Amino acid sequence: MMASDSRRRPMSEINVVPYIDVMLVLLVIFMITAPLLTQGVKIDLPDASAEVVETTDSEPLIVSVDSAGRYFINFGGDETEPVDEETLLNRAAALLRHRPDIQVLVKGDQSVEYGAVVVAMAILKDAGAPSVGLLTEQPSPDG
Repeated sequence: MMASDSRRRPMSEINVVPYIDVMLVLLVIFMITAPLLTQGVKIDLPDASAEVVETTDSEPLIVSVDSAGRYFINFGGDETEPVDEETLLNRAAALLRHRPDIQVLVKGDQSVEYGAVVVAMAILKDAGAPSVGLLTEQPSPDG
């Protein structure tokens, strides 16, 4: 009876090897998924809350997003006709190839979903725009 008692492990000894294996698997999963969660569009935000964009002699490229999320571009066709994402990309890329120093601005309707404006900015970035500005209206003096 004494021999069987000596083969038993005391309760204070816990085998931690399986826990270390699980921890390492979780570490690998987090290392792989963390970079995927931090994707986005790079935007240079101004230091001040409302800086006025410097105007140039040439007309800027303006992409407008209406309240329905449709895109309009002020180059390469009728400014009042909506364009699809591919047309927007092609027109902006063609203009940026010929005039790489042109100012690129996005004008979004106040009630449009934020995602539609972000998509427009991403399309302009893919077209080769080095930076994209946002057009806003001046607040009225009476509040």
